[in-house]
Amino acid sequence: MEPLRALELYSGIGGMHQALRESCVPAHVVAAIDVNTVANEVYKYNFPHTQLLAKTIEVLMEFPKIESEHPERNTIDGENKIEREKIEPNICFDKSRQCSGKEAILFKLETVEEIDRKLHQDSDLSVQMLKDFLEDDVDVNQYFLPPKSLLRYALLLDIVKPTCRRSTCFTKGYGSYIEGTGSVLQTTEDVQIEDIYKSLTNLSQEEKIAKLLMLKLRYFTPKEIANLLGFPSEFGMWGTYRPQLSFIKGPRVQ
Repeated sequence: MEPLRALELYSGIGGMHQALRESCVPAHVVAAIDVNTVANEVYKYNFPHTQLLAKTIEVLMEFPKIESEHPERNTIDGENKIEREKIEPNICFDKSRQCSGKEAILFKLETVEEIDRKLHQDSDLSVQMLKDFLEDDVDVNQYFLPPKSLLRYALLLDIVKPTCRRSTCFTKGYGSYIEGTGSVLQTTEDVQIEDIYKSLTNLSQEEKIAKLLMLKLRYFTPKEIANLLGFPSEFGMWGTYRPQLSFIKGPRVQ
């Protein structure tokens, strides 16, 4: 059987390429296309022999030049429009009422159904805990949320603990934007989130920040997100950078 010939559009760090490699399906990635410079560095690090084009998909009009060894296969339907998938944040707000009940989570305005769903997910023993995907030997100081972000976005954060078995979707804005871009990790597991948020009422800004800092909330590292998305442990993460993770592309982690 002749190997499949694949063109990797919006290639990111190479999720499709890695999946093909692990599937054992005979395939050859002819070229990868992405404009994200950080993603391209990671891609080149892991797939150095694949032609990588730092261009938009309009380059497809020039594709016969790229795959010139098989010009008969280069017919492209110019009427087909290829659109980048829009990843919507998996967040449900119910601003018409406050959640009530013993299990209500006070740090986020969620529906009772959303809260129940998360509790059910965290009790599903068939799913691994987040702690199984965390790095042990990494300096996490650079990943802690700054006081300004804590104060401004406290009610919007999706907070998980290492013992949780779920997270929200990590989107391209993770690390740069707060709302709907992905979960943050509470590293002080002995501190109760509900107790912290109940105590914020009528406090000054400085006092609120002091309370929120007790949770020691941090972003997931690039390697940790890659682990959650199913990339193998040997997959390399080029360079060192702040937790701006616009190069991460993969399925929603639930």
